[in-house]
Amino acid sequence: MGRGKIVIRRIDNTTSRQVTFSKRRNGLLKKAKELAILCDAEVGLVIFSSTGKLYELASTSMKTIIERYNKSKEEHHQLHNQDSEVKFWQREAALLRQQLHNLQENHRQLMGEELYGLSVKDLQNLENQLETSLQGVRMKKDQILIDDIQELNRKGNIVHEENIELYKKVNLLRQENVELYKKAHGFLSQVYDTRDVIAVTGSTHNSYGFSIGEDSYVPIHLQLSQQPQNHEIPARARRSR
Repeated sequence: MGRGKIVIRRIDNTTSRQVTFSKRRNGLLKKAKELAILCDAEVGLVIFSSTGKLYELASTSMKTIIERYNKSKEEHHQLHNQDSEVKFWQREAALLRQQLHNLQENHRQLMGEELYGLSVKDLQNLENQLETSLQGVRMKKDQILIDDIQELNRKGNIVHEENIELYKKVNLLRQENVELYKKAHGFLSQVYDTRDVIAVTGSTHNSYGFSIGEDSYVPIHLQLSQQPQNHEIPARARRSR
């Protein structure tokens, strides 16, 4: 009678589980050693029991085998990532080419080209797109015109305010000129009146000893008289006395 098939599952009995572990561990270590010798393979085997005990086998050096394993795994991972990245960008490029083709076709149809093969519904949709686009263009144009008008009005208001300020300054200068003209006219009137008096009398002395001669011109030079005043009694008055 043949041996029955063993179900691969955890052995509940602790003793049986320990016995099975010892037998299969020794068999696995033996097979790994035979594989390394017969096939000239680099084999590294690490086993931890349920109690945490370590069992290992290495055909050369466990450290060398682990380093080689890590390096090989990293290269494989990079290669896998590169392949995945290449495939990803290939899919993206294909998708972008399809989108570009659709956009070019839609653009030609919006320009009234290549309309053959379109149904009435497709043409209606195309017409609606054109009307929507035209409405958007008109709204954008109106908004730009409104903005330009508002900007011109703002600049016009600024220029108007500047003109008002300049007008105020001109009026102020005009008033100052009128005042200066009045002062100059009054001064000239006094000068001409004085010259008329001089022309009639020839010369005059004021009570303060200043003299104005015939040759006095504008501007008038006032000179202190050097001749002392004669306070002597006239001869006629002395005779009368």
